[in-house]
Amino acid sequence: MKLELNRHNANILRMAEEHPEILVLSADLGSSCEIKEFSKKYPDRYLSMGIAEQNMCSWAAGLAREGYRPFIHTFSVFLYRRILDQLEMSVAYPNLPVVFCGFVPGITTPGGVTHQSTNDIGVVRTVPNFAIFDIGDATEIDSVLDIAYNYNGPVYIRQLRKAVPRLFPADKPMVFNRARVISKEKDADVTIFSSSICTEEALRATVALKNKGVKVNHLHVSTLKPFTDPQVVNACKNSKYGVLTIENGTVVGGLGTCVAELMAEKGIQKPLIKVGLQDQYAHGASKMYLLEHYHMDAMTLIKGVEKLMGVKLGIKKQDLQEIRFEDFTAV
Repeated sequence: MKLELNRHNANILRMAEEHPEILVLSADLGSSCEIKEFSKKYPDRYLSMGIAEQNMCSWAAGLAREGYRPFIHTFSVFLYRRILDQLEMSVAYPNLPVVFCGFVPGITTPGGVTHQSTNDIGVVRTVPNFAIFDIGDATEIDSVLDIAYNYNGPVYIRQLRKAVPRLFPADKPMVFNRARVISKEKDADVTIFSSSICTEEALRATVALKNKGVKVNHLHVSTLKPFTDPQVVNACKNSKYGVLTIENGTVVGGLGTCVAELMAEKGIQKPLIKVGLQDQYAHGASKMYLLEHYHMDAMTLIKGVEKLMGVKLGIKKQDLQEIRFEDFTAV
């Protein structure tokens, strides 16, 4: 499958041409956040704020009050952990339309704990007014900025960069608060919910599972707040043995927690296995090494299915499809 480069750059340029009120703010990471071309084409609409994310957030709030639409850019870890007070009081409380474009989410950076936003979803979910989008492929990169603009409120995007595969058809864009149904069975054995880079791991797992006769519902989730899609409830109900989630971050407060809360609210009495970082920090290494080391990969998902079903399927690592995401080699 072809990997596509610099999708965010192409789409922020397109958005800026359509909406002259859009401004781009950067915390000294223009190249790393794929907005250098924007600075060249629209120098008067590009604000380089230096390594000062708190100040950048406050500036964005002021600009939003004056009718501009700021899109602020840095690594995702710096868009919630470092600036939480400004994020809440300057943007969320007055419900201003500021888009937080956070790059290298979860374990997609080799930079270690200082650069890994592994608990960001759980933190930002508690902030009123915010929408949260967790991007999984090139098609969603192409879609998410329009959705964020139309939301017309605070938005946090867990964005992907560099070489990204197109897992989903280009003519079927991401839809706000609606999961993407990848596979659907009338009488499914298990239901899998995946997000971010872990959707590719889930795809690798589901192909192997289906080859062993396992009936799988698989839904890719890109909107983590709000989380009211009725498809999620229906898929959980239509699952004989139980439900699994797999996500690029801690299982505390993220996708698994979203699904667990919804199952509890709707009285769905099915087992739930949450695959992800298990209440711990990760160290720095390549993405594929970290996914396997911290049991966030396709084989872990398959073992979870075996646990729910009470069977041994005999699937080995070499039975899985090839990996399409590149490892990031630089911060």
